[in-house]
Amino acid sequence: MGEMIDAGGTRFWVERRGEGPDVLFVSGLGDPAEAWEAQLDGLSDRRRLIAFDNRGAGRTPLPDGPLTVAGMADDAAAVLRALTVPAAHVVGFSGGSFISQELALRHPGLVRSLILVSTCARTDAYFRRMAEFWDWMIERAPNERAMLEAFYLWVYTARAHEDGTVDRFIDEALAFPHPQSAEAFRRQLSAFTQHDTFDRLPRITVPTLVLAGGADLTTPPRVGRVVAERIPGAEFEVLPEEAHQFFQEIPDVFNARADAFWSKAEAGNGARP
Repeated sequence: MGEMIDAGGTRFWVERRGEGPDVLFVSGLGDPAEAWEAQLDGLSDRRRLIAFDNRGAGRTPLPDGPLTVAGMADDAAAVLRALTVPAAHVVGFSGGSFISQELALRHPGLVRSLILVSTCARTDAYFRRMAEFWDWMIERAPNERAMLEAFYLWVYTARAHEDGTVDRFIDEALAFPHPQSAEAFRRQLSAFTQHDTFDRLPRITVPTLVLAGGADLTTPPRVGRVVAERIPGAEFEVLPEEAHQFFQEIPDVFNARADAFWSKAEAGNGARP
């Protein structure tokens, strides 16, 4: 079960499961902690898992003023400190991977290892044009279902659209009692669009795994590869048939790969030479 906690002067909704080494999951644009449900269920028998709602998502309130990736990284650090977690394996997806990069740069002592899913080092012209489309799409879509149907074209595989997986995800999103407001969506999107850690990534010293979907339209493998090349010793893997949010589409595959990476890092085999 989840709970509201005080962290750094803000109230955050946090979900915790399991016992063992700590893992922090950082969600992407619009996603609440429930986005990681398959990981919270599938990995809690071996580790203590933490997922939380970023500012303006789920039950965590949207603050006044602009959102920044650096500020959201400080939020993640505050959550770990409020839970008295000395250091955690950190998994970030999409915009959450941007936050995770900043977390490792701004609070390196809190990060034991990094898994960066569907990531990039800085947004390019393609990403910015796509974000501009999403910005006006949320205002002009005829209804929330239509908006999600359009948005999820960038998120899930054609396979998931065909076999009913996307329809199920849309039904679950529409039934969620804490939907994200249009303002919060746009402010998170604006923050993520300004992401740029390219010059600072070589300062990351923890074991890092970068995962990309071969069919990802949003953050294709070419941009994820740059992240892996910029972080010393980082591993880079492409899942050829997968799209942007593959940890939900193929959770068993993702969970097994993450668990193997954490075990390697814990054994010291992922340490930098």
